[in-house]
Amino acid sequence: MLKGKKIVLGITGSIAAYKACIIIRELVKRGAEVQVVITPAGKEFITPITLSALTQKPVISEFFSQRDGTWHSHVALGLWADAMLIAPCTASTLGKMVHGIADNMLITTYLSMKAPVFVAPAMDLDMYAHPSTQENLSTLTKRGNHIIEPQSGFLASGLEGKGRMEEPERIVDTLDAFFEPQSLAGKNIMITAGPTYEKIDPVRFIGNYSSGKMGFALAEECARRGAMVTLIAGPVALKTVHPHIYRIDVDSCEEMYQAAVTYFPETDVAILCAAVADFKPAQIAPQKIKREKDELTIRLQPTHDIAAALGEMKKGGQHLVGFALETNDEQQNALSKLKRKNLDFIVLNSLRNEGTCFQSDENQITILSKTGRKGFEKKDKGLVAKDIINEVEQMI
Repeated sequence: MLKGKKIVLGITGSIAAYKACIIIRELVKRGAEVQVVITPAGKEFITPITLSALTQKPVISEFFSQRDGTWHSHVALGLWADAMLIAPCTASTLGKMVHGIADNMLITTYLSMKAPVFVAPAMDLDMYAHPSTQENLSTLTKRGNHIIEPQSGFLASGLEGKGRMEEPERIVDTLDAFFEPQSLAGKNIMITAGPTYEKIDPVRFIGNYSSGKMGFALAEECARRGAMVTLIAGPVALKTVHPHIYRIDVDSCEEMYQAAVTYFPETDVAILCAAVADFKPAQIAPQKIKREKDELTIRLQPTHDIAAALGEMKKGGQHLVGFALETNDEQQNALSKLKRKNLDFIVLNSLRNEGTCFQSDENQITILSKTGRKGFEKKDKGLVAKDIINEVEQMI
């Protein structure tokens, strides 16, 4: 979606400045026209000659291009661009952007920019975590700027991986996604993802191997297409990225059920991707169970059937998509679930397909509906999400 787009790339004085070459190469590869604006400090890390060779355009750094009085118009750049990307963006530049300190060409261009602005911060963790930096990032977000930060796991502080610039390919992916047609604009989509944990005692639970990757990929794909997404997520080590995703974290089936029935009435489409436990302990021990006997018997009782409950609640104009993970008689079992739970279509996964399903980055699915069957090749879950949402769009 970047073909023919005009991108102003701002480069600041960060050690990550060398990655701007990769960003330029990827933008050009996807058909974009790139104009680099670099700060004086940025030229200490990468030469304008290198950047100009990649963009086939002179790099802009100073207000005046020559000693004869000719100058670069930041206003003209602001009108020319379809988007501005500042990558890497230092803490100093963040502060100048927030407070309008126009002491270099990059900041004056930013202040004149009429197009959307994307910012990829790059600094050490201490600088990133400082309240001044956090306040500046928050202010820029409130003003409509798009902050691109790394997708990484969580430490107890929630700051693992923060500060470093996101990888160039994902930065460009973010711009690419921004320009995608908003085919789901105005739609509310609810998605369940990940496992549920059913407590045995304060330290043990019954669960499964679901990583939540498929559900999170679906949420991001729906949001990229313009939908407002409610993501009800079991306990997983994943982050959401798109600002149109409202995330609700739960642990148990009971919590997921309560959230689902609460939000479903306002939903156009619900996609039930979570691997919900079918049973839970009838009683939860108040203290850790000690190993005092050779055997331990745990009596189980059924959990809520979320798909069936929503199938009964479904009204005209609403659509319900389910998932089925099977180990045998796959198609027969999936079609039975489709009918019993009033689903519009069901996504069938099979554990017979090695390297798919739980914990994997890839999946191989079959979509079954009352009118037919459609099989797909094994592929990355992000691409699988596109296939599934394409089917959703045809349905609505």
